[in-house]
Amino acid sequence: MRNALIAIALLLSSAAAVAAQAPSPAPAPSSPAAAPAAPPTELQKKIEAYLRDLYGFGNDFTITLSAPQPTPIADLSVYNVEVAFNGQSDTTVIYVSKDGKFLIRGELDDMSVDPLESVRKLIHTEGDPAKGPADSRVTVVEYADYECPSCLQFDTLWRTLLPKYPQVRYVFKDFPLTDLHPWALSAAEAAHCVYTQNPSSFWKFHDSIYDAQDLFSPDNAFDKLVDLATQAGANPDQLKTCMVDSHTADFIQAEQTEGQSLDISSTPTIFVNGRRIVGPNQELLEQYIQFEQAKKSPTPKAP
Repeated sequence: MRNALIAIALLLSSAAAVAAQAPSPAPAPSSPAAAPAAPPTELQKKIEAYLRDLYGFGNDFTITLSAPQPTPIADLSVYNVEVAFNGQSDTTVIYVSKDGKFLIRGELDDMSVDPLESVRKLIHTEGDPAKGPADSRVTVVEYADYECPSCLQFDTLWRTLLPKYPQVRYVFKDFPLTDLHPWALSAAEAAHCVYTQNPSSFWKFHDSIYDAQDLFSPDNAFDKLVDLATQAGANPDQLKTCMVDSHTADFIQAEQTEGQSLDISSTPTIFVNGRRIVGPNQELLEQYIQFEQAKKSPTPKAP
């Protein structure tokens, strides 16, 4: 049973990561409950048989293929594939040539457009704490959780790297993983309140939470947050009022919704001008920063 689930994971890992960027089939229109499902076409049967043979999916596995949907390539269709086994299931996308000869598991990129523009359009930094020049050519955006140990590692790393790149703009965004970390949401709300009350106090408070991360518990989190905020220069009474204000909860929820639209599932997730990094990866972070710094400015078009 465990090997069978691994087989599903192997199929999905090869293509599921591209689902956010690759065109996905449009949902089928709702049908009356009594209407029977359309029988699979010969090509769908061929695709299912091929996947079963390739991955050893026996009769205990259920494979469901959507109807084919068009892609920008005329002779290529895209399918949603759901693989289910023992009550568990997951989906991915595959591309199949219309003649049924080729199956592709991978990304379909349009090289005529900026591959990162769609990512950058989803990231909104208004109202978020930031360091560095507003007109910087390189913007590093971090989605983070104050209770996350890997975020602490990134914070420690970034404090040493940021002075090396004074021309880089850094933006911090809250993405508390509330299912895993019991006091992360309170920390995000407190940090937002400190920022709105006194922006100059934010970074001191931000750093102090990470520095004291091991000292927090669900029982002492609220009092400790108020204490650290007060030490950073915030008014404790205003902070407490702000933390229970519905506008604060709405702001954090909007940050989380934005992160979900970017398919963020773990923290820290960092974007360097739209290029994604997951985790405190110094080598990749500096590679992306240096690449963007070295890019030539676009030549202005002649009037």
